[in-house]
Amino acid sequence: MSQRFNLRALRAEFPALDQSVNGQPLVYLDNAATTQKPLCVIEAVTHFYRHDNANIHRGVHALSARATEQYEAARHSVQRALNAAAAEEIVFVRGVTEAINLVASSFGQRLKAGDEILISALEHHANIVPWHLLRERLGIVLTVIPVNDDGSLDLGALPQLVTPHTRLIAVNHVSNALGTLNPVAEICAFARTLGIPTLIDGAQGLPHGPVDVQAIGCDFYALSGHKVFAPSGVGALYARRPWLDELPPYQGGGDMIESVRFDAVRYAPPPAKFEAGTPNIEGAIGLKAALDWHRQQDWCAIAAHESSLLAQAQEGLAALPGLRLIGQAEHKAPVISFVIDGTHPHDIGTLLDAQGIAVRTGQHCAMPVLEQLGAPQGTVRASFALYNTHDEVEALLRAVHRAHRMLS
Repeated sequence: MSQRFNLRALRAEFPALDQSVNGQPLVYLDNAATTQKPLCVIEAVTHFYRHDNANIHRGVHALSARATEQYEAARHSVQRALNAAAAEEIVFVRGVTEAINLVASSFGQRLKAGDEILISALEHHANIVPWHLLRERLGIVLTVIPVNDDGSLDLGALPQLVTPHTRLIAVNHVSNALGTLNPVAEICAFARTLGIPTLIDGAQGLPHGPVDVQAIGCDFYALSGHKVFAPSGVGALYARRPWLDELPPYQGGGDMIESVRFDAVRYAPPPAKFEAGTPNIEGAIGLKAALDWHRQQDWCAIAAHESSLLAQAQEGLAALPGLRLIGQAEHKAPVISFVIDGTHPHDIGTLLDAQGIAVRTGQHCAMPVLEQLGAPQGTVRASFALYNTHDEVEALLRAVHRAHRMLS
């Protein structure tokens, strides 16, 4: 393990991990839902409130200037984190959900009845429902890439699913429910040969290592701050500059215009065109702190660490009679989903919480794939981050075995 990856020192940067729950040391394994925040993020937000709190882009006074400078510096941090070609290709949003809704709303104005959007069976509801809204409003068609029994995408079906009416391919980078790591660069390369734009839901991608949107070759990439050690309520949409120039605004209001009259409006150039109203300034500043921190980590060592956590958890859980792992694709992020015969996932989760272990239970906003894989009631999901330990995996395994005995 790299000397730059000191697990004990890294955990010390996350104050929320150092607490007891129900009389037991907290074991936080709900990272796919939201990650804990390092001190540098907490302090960046606190410093803003203590010293620089003001609205941006509108004021000539010192606080407004400082707030504006920090907000735009955050845009540059997102650009570096994604290796976007320019900071102007980064639009701040509330998170992946708003980013996809932005694309559906703006790009959707190009669509008509019979046009097709191609998504996958692995998608979070955030990459399903916005397209349903367009289907109800415009009569577009939603086509789905099927998933194999192991939770991997059936990419062999992709060429047959694309038609002359396919207008966009939108898939996730990593499945939040199963941890499946999708070959997004391969999908985007295929789409480019046909002139079809692509959108990647990156909510679960950046938390586990660097992302390069130019190497992936996508037209749109969405991220959520709270998944990547930053505050909630902030995220970003990467969009290639030609799209930002061409697409109409998503919302109207202040700060996204150059001039307003009652008979005409002239919009500001992107990305301002897509950022109406007062944004989550402190969230963007926290996101900058998180992404700057993220860039300092040794992701080769962290990837090996997270893979070993996943392997340990899968081996230990698979040994339990009646337990079934849901989603065992060859390429996975450190997410493990399981069901136990005769028990409800919520009951397992409640008993784990009593032992200080935080997991997610339910359908994880991914009803279609869980129903297909035989888990209509949902699963128990343990999702690991770089600060989790092998001792915590052992605690999870003991707690699951104990819960199984109690419910049998």
